[in-house]
Amino acid sequence: MPGSIPAFDISSHPPRAFEPRASGGRMGLFRILRSGAGGVGLVLTVGLLAIALLAPRIAPADPFASVGPPLSTPTVAHPMGTDDLGRDLLSGVAYGIRTSLGLALVVSVLTGVIGVAVGALAAWEGGRVDDALMRFTEFVQVVPRFFLAVLVIALFGGGLDRLAVLLALTSWPWMARVVRADVLSLKQREFVEAARSLGAGRLRILLREVLPNALPSVVVAVSLNAAGVILVEAGLSFLGLGDPDVVSLGYLANNAQRFLRVAWWMAAFPGAAIALAVLGLNLLGDGLNDVLSPRRAP
Repeated sequence: MPGSIPAFDISSHPPRAFEPRASGGRMGLFRILRSGAGGVGLVLTVGLLAIALLAPRIAPADPFASVGPPLSTPTVAHPMGTDDLGRDLLSGVAYGIRTSLGLALVVSVLTGVIGVAVGALAAWEGGRVDDALMRFTEFVQVVPRFFLAVLVIALFGGGLDRLAVLLALTSWPWMARVVRADVLSLKQREFVEAARSLGAGRLRILLREVLPNALPSVVVAVSLNAAGVILVEAGLSFLGLGDPDVVSLGYLANNAQRFLRVAWWMAAFPGAAIALAVLGLNLLGDGLNDVLSPRRAP
């Protein structure tokens, strides 16, 4: 009747809660590919991961086995040439990518666990707990991890296990600060108050409501930290402080130092692999930041 509230046809406005959510991952991937730099980073990272996973099939020989004449230029039989001992460089690069990316993955997971735990606890508890954890975080942050790694390896010997633990124990402060900032912002939101009013405990709210909303920042920080880990490992191995029993990209670069003028390929291909890995992870981090940032319009 006239003057009454207009009828509302609910069928013409279906609730968003019932829309399928399976396409969210595909849309995020599509947005990364469309972002230019993020798409390049994704392609590079996926390509290097594929090489790492398929290294035993890609490598024509064992990376430590002599299979041809020493210092042979790139040929059809050895697309990246051979080193001073006649070892196939393509095999070395494939296994080196596998080692470097594997180390970056392990360190990133450990760093993420420590950083998320410290940052979330500091922001959620506040007060003296926050002050104590942040002062400890600042102390660890000012420790030069590269020179500490040099000292530890020089004293206790090289090894990927020791290097992974050392890098994880010195790389988490940045992650903790990122998580702390997110949790401090999220703990003031309405959905946290709503969960608290419904009787949810503090730990449940933190684990089920707050941390999942902070994960986008963690993912971006992990991808950027992985690039730094590859550079640190390459630098240590280049100085001869890596694991001599494992082929890595830094190990190959160190082995090429004495032959830069007579065998350019020994340094060019491992160096290109390091550059592509670091570039890919950094560009992927930028793309993820664009896609996952809450300030970005959907």
